[in-house]
Amino acid sequence: MNGGFMKQENSHELEDELRPEYDFSKMEGGIRGKYVERYRAGTNVVFLDPDVAQAFPTSESVNAALRSLIPIS
Repeated sequence: MNGGFMKQENSHELEDELRPEYDFSKMEGGIRGKYVERYRAGTNVVFLDPDVAQAFPTSESVNAALRSLIPIS
């Protein structure tokens, strides 16, 4: 037993629960990517090469390694 929780099998496919009055295809005025620049300004994403990611698998390990280089840079 998993702490009182049991995994339930869902035998039927997901049903569309969106109400018919919510027809987004008829919406006007939406601008794709309207807030993308604000989002980018608030994030700092860096992609690691696979060999580096293997050596430093967590954010904490990456930050620790980089902090050790700050005094010598």
